[in-house]
Amino acid sequence: MVFASIGKRIRLDRIIDRNTKKTVIVPMDHGVTMGPIKGLENMQEIINKVAEGGANAVIIHKGIVVHGYRGYGRDIGLIVHLTASTSLGPDPNYKVQVASVREAIKLGADAVSVHINVGADNEQEMLQVLGWVAEECNDWGMPLVAMMYPRGRKIKSEYDVEVVKHAARVGAELGADIIKTVFTGSYDTFKEVVKGCPAPIVIAGGPKMDKVEDLLKMVKDSIDAGAIGVSIGRNIFQADDPTKMVKAIAKIVHEGSDVDEALKILKG
Repeated sequence: MVFASIGKRIRLDRIIDRNTKKTVIVPMDHGVTMGPIKGLENMQEIINKVAEGGANAVIIHKGIVVHGYRGYGRDIGLIVHLTASTSLGPDPNYKVQVASVREAIKLGADAVSVHINVGADNEQEMLQVLGWVAEECNDWGMPLVAMMYPRGRKIKSEYDVEVVKHAARVGAELGADIIKTVFTGSYDTFKEVVKGCPAPIVIAGGPKMDKVEDLLKMVKDSIDAGAIGVSIGRNIFQADDPTKMVKAIAKIVHEGSDVDEALKILKG
């Protein structure tokens, strides 16, 4: 267990900046859910662009580790996503396990991630997977990122602070090292989410936003409220200049800059 513990700490240092203790993660697991959407047509190219922008890690499925490996450019942390569903299936909210921690280790992963929809019809099966994966991660010294979203028939709004607090807490209770969840819309409400979750939190980016100022304000408010970083996909890899977008977001996350300072990077 001592070796496993050290291994987890070393791997966490590869996906979280050891000086700022914060992280910019770019999830690119959308190809299974949505297909080859804009921005994800050439995986080597887009991974290189976000790496050059200073992203700390990407989240991809196991097949893309093979097809998206560059062998050039700036190094970047690798998080292998272990669960999946498609938008074409009978219930897109039901995520099933499609890869293992052992596979991720063989692929050179620095961490693994799972997606759990709290409130979905198959919540119990997904929670069981989270528990199993957390145990396997502890055995192998592998950090676990849990994407905890409140989604299902009982959820009136997935951004409601009470259900987001609950979903985030479930991930921490069941052994995740980092929780990814949605931003609740304001500094004050998101501070409640952070306060109720003993594990560090990163925010999801959600659908592509029309105004970049809104995206950067969300990043700034979440960091000020206590999040350790972001896990933003479409708003980065579908940006006009993904490299500059990562740099702008990283300016806020790692340097504590305000929105206006970050905007200068995009306009430069």
